[in-house]
Amino acid sequence: MRPYWMTKDVLLVSFSAFFADVGYQTAIALFPILLVIILGASASSFGLATAAAFGVGSFFGYLGGLMSSRLNDKYVAILGNALIPLISLMGLTQSPMIAAVLFCGGWWARNFRTPSRRVILVEATTNRDRGKVFGFLHLLDIGGGALSIVMLLVLILYGIAIDTILLLTIAPLVLSTVLLVFTKETKRMEGFVSSAKKKAMELTKKVKIKRSTYKGILIATSMYGFSSYAFGFPILTIAQVSNVTFAIASYGIYLGVSAITGYYIGSRLWNKIKTLSMLGYVLSGLGTAVIGLGYLLGVGVAPLLLGVAITGFGLGVIETLEPTLISFLKELRDVGTGMGALAGSRSFGIFSANLIMGILYVLSPAASYLYSSVVAIIAGIIVIVYSRGFKGY
Repeated sequence: MRPYWMTKDVLLVSFSAFFADVGYQTAIALFPILLVIILGASASSFGLATAAAFGVGSFFGYLGGLMSSRLNDKYVAILGNALIPLISLMGLTQSPMIAAVLFCGGWWARNFRTPSRRVILVEATTNRDRGKVFGFLHLLDIGGGALSIVMLLVLILYGIAIDTILLLTIAPLVLSTVLLVFTKETKRMEGFVSSAKKKAMELTKKVKIKRSTYKGILIATSMYGFSSYAFGFPILTIAQVSNVTFAIASYGIYLGVSAITGYYIGSRLWNKIKTLSMLGYVLSGLGTAVIGLGYLLGVGVAPLLLGVAITGFGLGVIETLEPTLISFLKELRDVGTGMGALAGSRSFGIFSANLIMGILYVLSPAASYLYSSVVAIIAGIIVIVYSRGFKGY
């Protein structure tokens, strides 16, 4: 018997996320190999491409959040999800430029639909169950990505061409969109707004949430954006230290650890601000430092994989607790805007981070990782400073 909070909409949205990640995470893992190793682009070009994809993509996340607050969440989510398969078409070209454009288009669509998908879950759940639901979403979301890496390794071992693998990813992406069609069409809790506001006020009074907490989370996630490099960089590093198989497997480790962590953390009653700071931002930074130092010292692939696992743990915490906290700090009618602001606040940081990582990586891979590590730790400090007085939750 499924838990009471695991409603039809929770299952539909979560499994839609699962199949979406089965599709596009395969493309993410192959992108650096396709662009740099097969098509011959430079590491700095990869950095520029990922800066455009992830940085500008955060702006699309903000836009999607605004539209979610003004239009129907379901239709915004479907529109964005339906365009993600653009990413699957990049294997059909021999041009690095066109491959990068298709990658960016698919990723921007993915970010555009993310806030509305989160709002559907917020509307379908209570405050008490919010952490569990976002943890479950993250488990299936990133779990689908981990499964995609296993499937990718099998396909590569059987000699399937990369362009064929990319085209195969269209199928789970289409299924992901179909599942969203069956979510409820209207704002489920519109008639419950006054009651929801009352509960939100009681929660705010109980835990003494200050406005600075919301501001602190946005500033911290913006700063974290400056440390948010594309995982293609560790893939390239591990491929250089070991081989492509280990490199792709490392992405599976990263996603697998993140998926399990998100589900576990979402059901804990720990102070969510401190957990986000220490086990999210700070631990993610320490994991990145392990990757950088491991490469610098030339100690082999094992320490690099350990660093990857640590950063995966940090990501699981961040991706679960950031939207959970935003859902508590914004009124129900403004949750879409809050989720969009969460995505948009990383925009310039992620754009800059991947440009900086690309430049530093050419000079010294270790320097690029150490830069990212320091910035992530600073983000953890910021969210603690801005959230003083935050009691409980």
